[in-house]
Amino acid sequence: MTIRIDDAPIVPIGSGGGKRKGGRRGSAAGAHPWRGAAALEAVGVYAWFGDTMVLEDVTLSVAPRSVTALIGPSGCGKSTFLRILNRMHESVPGAKMAGEVLLDGQDVYAPDFRITETRREIGMVFQKPNPFPAMSIADNVTAGLTLNGTKVSRSERAELVETCLLRAGLWDEVKDRLGRPGGALSGGQQQRLCIARSLAVGPKVLLMDEPCSALDPTSTNRIEETIRELSSLVTIVIVTHNMQQAVRVSQRAAFFLAEQGAPGRIVEQAATESLFGNPSDSRTADYVHGRFG
Repeated sequence: MTIRIDDAPIVPIGSGGGKRKGGRRGSAAGAHPWRGAAALEAVGVYAWFGDTMVLEDVTLSVAPRSVTALIGPSGCGKSTFLRILNRMHESVPGAKMAGEVLLDGQDVYAPDFRITETRREIGMVFQKPNPFPAMSIADNVTAGLTLNGTKVSRSERAELVETCLLRAGLWDEVKDRLGRPGGALSGGQQQRLCIARSLAVGPKVLLMDEPCSALDPTSTNRIEETIRELSSLVTIVIVTHNMQQAVRVSQRAAFFLAEQGAPGRIVEQAATESLFGNPSDSRTADYVHGRFG
């Protein structure tokens, strides 16, 4: 049974997965990256783990070809919200959600929108780099195509590998050792390899969950440069605890907070310059000025 809260359907684990109308699979054209950035909108999103509500009534609009930073203390639901955007939340036993996630106006939780298509259109880069360590650098880049059953010719593959590594800011560092294991790269290089892997399937949105938290300052700077460059091609949503990073890379920011055991929700969202320079809520001001969190 589907329960509803304020007319928003609660989706239990395993409830999605219908075939999306007009979906593309197995074609080289579908593998070509940067098919256009998409608008992303969350409307009235709630989330639970079991009976515990962790997000309450979250609404957020993300414009195409922009970077939106999600900020807030640990435990306020930022990463959960990020995973809801590409349907990873429902992979957790007992997890459920309510509300809508619209990709260019289409609800990714609709029965005719496949989970695999959602995760192809909305890619994810995690906090800890996770390349396939024994797989070559080149094979890491195209691993998503293999998993999706998408076939490309040898020449198309070589072009795709080069293009994605260039966009991820890694090509010049690895172009002479593409056959070596991805696990042999440094942490920062591994993270950029994971970005290249995400780009290879041609996402319209790229989600990043604290992609620099485990990296040194030099690697962090390179990732931030990559984010700024990619924002002209894809829509980016990034979770970060680094306030300076949010200011450097994003055009808009949303401040999440969970107060006194209440579910997380957005306290304030605005242009980044405005949210950090002239916040309208005292709680936002306290957080961005380091008085808590």
